[in-house]
Amino acid sequence: SCFMAGGSDCSISFLSHILGKVCVHGRQKELLSVLLPRLTDLTKADCIWQRICWQLLEGVPDRCMEAVVLAFVQQAPGADVLSRLLGNLVVKNKKAQFVVTQKVLLLQYGHTTMVLQTLLGHLALDSLRRPLLLKVLQELLETWSSSSAVKHSPAEQQLYISKAILICLAHLKESEIESCRQELLSSLMEGVKCHLDSSLPQTRRLGMIVAESISSKINTDGPVLKFQYEEDDEARELKSLLVQPPPCSAVPSPPDDDRNEEADAASPLELESNQKSHPAAPTMAEEEEVDTELDSDDDLIPYDMSEDKELKAKAPVYIRECIEVLTSSEDVDKWEATVRALETLVRKNPAATREVSVELAKVLLHLEEKTCIEDFVELRQRAQVAVLTTDPIPVAEYLTSQFYSLNYSLCQRTDILNVLVLAAQELAYPKSHGKTKPSAPKPCIQPLPGSDSSKDWRRIVDERIRSKTRRFAMGRPQVEPVSGPNEFNSVAGHFFFPLIQRFDRPLTTFDLLGEDHFVLGRLVHTLAVLLYLAVNTVAVTAMGKALLEFVWALRFHTDPYVRQGLLSCISSVLLSVPAERLLEDMAEELLEAQSWLGDVVEKDPDGACRRLALQDLVLLENLKKKLTAEPS
Repeated sequence: SCFMAGGSDCSISFLSHILGKVCVHGRQKELLSVLLPRLTDLTKADCIWQRICWQLLEGVPDRCMEAVVLAFVQQAPGADVLSRLLGNLVVKNKKAQFVVTQKVLLLQYGHTTMVLQTLLGHLALDSLRRPLLLKVLQELLETWSSSSAVKHSPAEQQLYISKAILICLAHLKESEIESCRQELLSSLMEGVKCHLDSSLPQTRRLGMIVAESISSKINTDGPVLKFQYEEDDEARELKSLLVQPPPCSAVPSPPDDDRNEEADAASPLELESNQKSHPAAPTMAEEEEVDTELDSDDDLIPYDMSEDKELKAKAPVYIRECIEVLTSSEDVDKWEATVRALETLVRKNPAATREVSVELAKVLLHLEEKTCIEDFVELRQRAQVAVLTTDPIPVAEYLTSQFYSLNYSLCQRTDILNVLVLAAQELAYPKSHGKTKPSAPKPCIQPLPGSDSSKDWRRIVDERIRSKTRRFAMGRPQVEPVSGPNEFNSVAGHFFFPLIQRFDRPLTTFDLLGEDHFVLGRLVHTLAVLLYLAVNTVAVTAMGKALLEFVWALRFHTDPYVRQGLLSCISSVLLSVPAERLLEDMAEELLEAQSWLGDVVEKDPDGACRRLALQDLVLLENLKKKLTAEPS
């Protein structure tokens, strides 16, 4: 109940029940679009209306409390307005506290950044609610630093939780940071590890940004964490959340007349301060003295360097000489010239390359940068691709065997996969050189000079030409493609089968099914691309069957990047293997895969996995229609 004017007492519980009923039935937007602006104005300067509003919300039944609180949080224009309307409802009512501190922040992730700022700002504006802010921050950090949550929660939810953490950090005071410094440091170390272990670039970068923010709050005086990542709009938005926004209506603005008077009164002071801050300009005599001092070096005669020429090392002209330079030469300039010229030299001398192809591939695989070359990684990769396409079978056998060998870094194993894919693309799609037919010269109609009717004459002629002309084709001249053999046809098995045979055998320094899941994801994507490029080859059916068995063994992998690769493998099988071979040799595997794809579409937390699974189901449905349409 509340007191009205004149001392009379009345109850507003009936209005509380009506408010709850309307919000539960989904009409909160229509109601609050009228009620919220009115309550905002009434509670701005009247504490009686604030108490009435608090009583109105405290009287809402528990079964309706969630809908009412969510409606006010979503539509309130700011944290100060929400605080005037809700008061300490989250402290008094357990249902409202659960909605604000648990459901909106940890169980949902569809709210906007403005809603998060309003909600967490509301918790920070009162001393009774600030303990809830610290509690919320601890629970958010527990979720952020949980490896299970990072693996199984969608990327959108991880971004949502990261935003909430940064907004909480912006509202913390120095004393509060000091009281929970150890908890923040512990969560920071665990969260950085599980985010950097992820195979998804977005997750890794998100962990870096949040870790930098926590570190800057903990170590205000000492060194802070600093990572290297791409600065885009999302990163800038996240960093801006660390700056606490000013309250919208904390200080009312003075009337226009008062502001004009204040400006007039301040203007003499500003003029005086400007005069003090800008000293008088120096005189001409002083400027001349300064100029003579500065020009004292003008008598020195510059050294003539016009005849100097930059000495450049000459690149080798033989493949064996290149190997010697790359392995044993101490001449840095010659080494750099060799790296830059190697790809061209390999492609111009295929016979000489085949004699030492495996040795050259070994040198390039272990080649490290001796001097600072801006595009060293690209130059080395292009040279490796050139060697592999020149002599595919022995070089592919060497690279695939080294992928599972000891004493290689993860970067080198990833380089092997990249080179195999690029070389397979080049072999499958040889460069075609077309001959362009010369086009007939276009007729040119010149307008009559000096005539006012020249434009009309030109328009009439053009219209007649268009009406009488029959066109069969428009556009650029046709290019006659020169067909070439698919060189990947005879070597596809040498690229594919050695990679798929030993994935489940852990080594001392390499475990694909363990902690090296990032390389496993790259391997899965590589196999999908190799099968796709092997379309219309002899070995494509055997490759597709082996790849389906590989997918079935790893279909429940916890890493989303690996699952995305597995779903891409299903797409490659459906697109590359002939339909009749799928029906005869892989019917049971495809039926099992269809059931698994349906579960992925419904239950997988990763959005990219759900989209890929849906795409695979569409391909399967198209395959069924194609098979049923063909006469038996």
